[in-house]
This record gives sequence, C-alpha cells and structure tokens, in this order.
Amino acid sequence: MLFAISKAMPGDPVRAMLPTTLKPEQYEIAYDAMYRRLGQDQNVVVQYFRWIYNLVILGDLGYSSMGNRPVVDMVSVPLVNTIILNIFVNIFYIGIALPVGIRMAVKRGSVFDNAIQVGSLITWSVPSFFLGLVLIFVFGVQLGWLPMSGMPNTYMRSFGESTILWIRHLTLPVATLTIISLASAIRYVRSAMIDAFTQDYIRTARSKGLSEKVVIYSHSLRNAMIPISTIIVMTLFTLFSGAALTETVFAYNGIGKLLLAAVRQRDTMLITTMNLFFATISISAVLVADIVYGLVDPRIKLR
Repeated sequence: MLFAISKAMPGDPVRAMLPTTLKPEQYEIAYDAMYRRLGQDQNVVVQYFRWIYNLVILGDLGYSSMGNRPVVDMVSVPLVNTIILNIFVNIFYIGIALPVGIRMAVKRGSVFDNAIQVGSLITWSVPSFFLGLVLIFVFGVQLGWLPMSGMPNTYMRSFGESTILWIRHLTLPVATLTIISLASAIRYVRSAMIDAFTQDYIRTARSKGLSEKVVIYSHSLRNAMIPISTIIVMTLFTLFSGAALTETVFAYNGIGKLLLAAVRQRDTMLITTMNLFFATISISAVLVADIVYGLVDPRIKLR
C-alpha cells in the first residue's frame, strides 16, 4: 500500500534526474532510456515485485532520483547521524523518566508531584517543532550560547574539538526530543508505581520492617517494570520515526529530514526504503518488548 501510494504521488521523478541543459531531441532520448531503466513503463504491481526481487536477491534498494545515486549512499550518513542523536536522547530519557516517575509516585499529591504532572501535560500538548523553535529563539538567538541549526564541521579538527562541536550542535535537538518523549513516560512510571504500592505484597514487605528504599526498588519497581518497560521500549524505537520534524527544524542531517525531502521531491525508491526501515523498527520494538517481558518477569514464558 505504501509503495502504491508513493507511486501515485504527483510529479515525475525521471525529469528530476535529467539535466535541463540537454537539447530537446537528446532530452527525449535520455528520458525514454531512464524511464525504462527505472521500470516506470511497468504497472505498479510489476514495479513492486521487481523492487522486492532486487532487495531480497540482489540486496539493491534502488536508485534515488533526488540524489541521482544509489539509495544506500543516500541513507548511510543520515542514518548514522540519527542513531547518534537517538543514543543521547535515550540516555537522558531513561535517566530522567525512571527516577522522576518513581519520586512522583512516592510523593503522590505533593507540590513536586502536581508540578511535574502539570508540566508533563503542557509538554505533551506542545508540538516538537514549536518547542524546537522556542529553544532556538532562547538559547540561539537571545543568549547566543548554542548553534541554532546545521551540522558540526569537524574537518581538520582534533578529537576534542570535534567532540565539543558535536555536543554543542546536539544539545538543542536532544533537549527537544527528550522533553517531548518524557511527558508520557513519566506519567506511565508514576501510574505503574502507584498501582504497585496498593498490592498486598507491599503491605507485607512493610509489615516485616523493611526499609522504604527496599520496598520501593526491590519490590514495587520490579513488579511495575512490565508496563514501564513497554512504554520505554516503544519510545526508544519510535524516536527514530518521530524525529523528522525536529531534524528539519534544526537542519540536522538525519533520516527524518531526508524522508521529508524525498516526499517533496517524489523520490519513490528513497521513500520506500524509509518506509521499510520504519516498519522494521516497529516490528523490532514489539519483539524486543516481548523479550524484555521475560527478562523483567521470569514467570512469563514463551510456550
């Protein structure tokens, strides 16, 4: 369906690949040759199975009309950049969501709990591109502390200088994605922990005189990890597909920004490859979540 929809988009990818400096006769000859080379003379069903054959048998993802080169060359650098971005987002996301959610559950009804709940509702309602623009305005335009967009230029620089440049350029997009993803995760952790606190085994643990730290982390958290692990694992994977607007706002050369550019240029092969990648990410997220269930709770067995 996605393949057919991308093929039905208006525009002609063949014309985008040909230079406009050719004479009319040469242009028509080149157009016909490229049209047949890309398989545009076949119906969408034939084109789809031809793409499947090239992918599975030949390992060929096709040719990008936007970049006029193989799709593999187009996605290699943006994919690495997106992975780097998401590694830092995931570190801050997990490192903040778990302790804050647990403290909210422990301090239920307190000023801290209410303030974080209100703040999470606000950030949950704010679009990522708007939050990114606000951060750019504050830290890039007004304060001038951080670069507003673009990629770090590490050419002819030492490892230390390159690291500092990467950190400066990653700070704002990482902060944007982390804040947006934290909103739901913190509330899930809080809800799961509150539910665990009401169980009989928690009252039993407290009646035995166990310290509150042991009750929270050894009993409540371990039993609350199934719903928590679900939202964490799914968020870790969906960040890859959810970063498109953020990467575009910050002019970050990632796969999300590349996908939007491919849609604008009607680059069918690149769009199809990105859809394949995001579908694989979604399936992997479900698989990893099921595996994590068994690791978190040994009572869950695969039969």
